[in-house]
Amino acid sequence: MRVGITLGPDQPNLASQARWAEAAGFDQVAIGEHLFFHGPTTNGFVALAAAAGATERIRLLSALTIVPVYPLAVLAKLVASVDQVSAGRFDFGVGVGGEYPPEFVAAGVDVRERGARTDEALAVLPRLLAGEAVTHHGRFAEIPGLALQPPAAQRPGPPVWLGGRKPAAIRRAGRFAEVWLPYMYTPQQLADSLAQVNAHAVQLGRPDGAVRGAVYCWGAVHTSSARARQSAIDVVSGVYQQDFAPLADRYLLHGDPDGVVRRLREYHDAGARDVVFSAAAATPEQRAEMLELFAAEVLPEVRSWSSDLLGEPRTDA
Repeated sequence: MRVGITLGPDQPNLASQARWAEAAGFDQVAIGEHLFFHGPTTNGFVALAAAAGATERIRLLSALTIVPVYPLAVLAKLVASVDQVSAGRFDFGVGVGGEYPPEFVAAGVDVRERGARTDEALAVLPRLLAGEAVTHHGRFAEIPGLALQPPAAQRPGPPVWLGGRKPAAIRRAGRFAEVWLPYMYTPQQLADSLAQVNAHAVQLGRPDGAVRGAVYCWGAVHTSSARARQSAIDVVSGVYQQDFAPLADRYLLHGDPDGVVRRLREYHDAGARDVVFSAAAATPEQRAEMLELFAAEVLPEVRSWSSDLLGEPRTDA
């Protein structure tokens, strides 16, 4: 099982966080983004470019890029550029956003159009990222016979990880994704949704099992299970501006190292071949301690599990 961690919000230290994650043996670093949100956020492309320059091996996941707030041509250029500066280590995580509508107002985008904008972008991006000359007259974008240079380092482009929770996201993943990355899902929900994603992919003429499973887990690990649970509740409640106490045992990954390993085993058995762990800690110091514990006592166990159906990242230029 591949294991990634999210980079923390301390932007001046993004490069050092990524270097530490690579040295600790993680497979991936990830970061999300918002234009505006309840608290401080970064831009995923800028953050991962900083991480790319500080590392050599570890893969870099945007988890998730809010695709509809970007003009298509700008989005293509950013995806290709991060893939180039990372020498083909970028994984393109896609989301439609919508949980914070004011940022769509600020971007001049109708939040009700976010799904349609994302579908149009994902339909055209592979040709742009491959360096083809593209003529596209769409509802939201116009490309007048242009070829993106340089194209993405990976061919035909970085792997697409599709996130979300709703039926529209499941259908979108079946059409476009190589990895299905839901969040706030139980293991059973993951298993059910992954089956739906691949069933939809088959209906569209893709091979059975074309989309592999992953899971994004907000959570906390501590030698005290009670402290881990409370940390996860406090931080995630603040991020999403709602009380997560009633939801913690269902959706958050928390506990002592053994408890976290047991829960991750449930996700693995449900079909997850990748996990992205987002450490819910109140301070950078607490976050560092949490990740040190995760790296020492959770990572070795989880990485030993079967990696069948993983496939290999694209590294060919």
